[in-house]
Amino acid sequence: MPTDKILTKSVEINSTTEKVWHAMTSPVMIKQWLFGTNVITDWKVGSPILFTGSWQGTEYKDKGTILQFDREKVFQYNYWSSFSGLPDSEEIYSIITFKLDPSSEGTRLTLMQSHFPTEAGYEQADKNWDSTLAFLKKIIEEQMDLPA
Repeated sequence: MPTDKILTKSVEINSTTEKVWHAMTSPVMIKQWLFGTNVITDWKVGSPILFTGSWQGTEYKDKGTILQFDREKVFQYNYWSSFSGLPDSEEIYSIITFKLDPSSEGTRLTLMQSHFPTEAGYEQADKNWDSTLAFLKKIIEEQMDLPA
């Protein structure tokens, strides 16, 4: 039975919402900030989203479905990880939401993840998102002068 915990993380990024959105939805950019992960999707609500790659010598193929895609505002998908050790069953998919808001710093990116299949999954995500969002911020701010 999935936990009812909701993980929320926010980061202020000194860049436009357009550039932050581009970094979150461009497969080339995602590969930079998501540890070499390849993302395959057509970015349409209801479409599959596939995450593939290799982590510490282990191949993975994680997947989900795009639930919401409101350009430069909200991107949401459900998600199952092959690393979870759990069967691929939609009732245990996590829900991941990225929300963008203009801020005095540029853009506030808020990540929410809910419907964790296990307590260990929550704890792992809590740790991983801190470093992932910090890395995403660094990449975007270092590439601010590049076109979106």
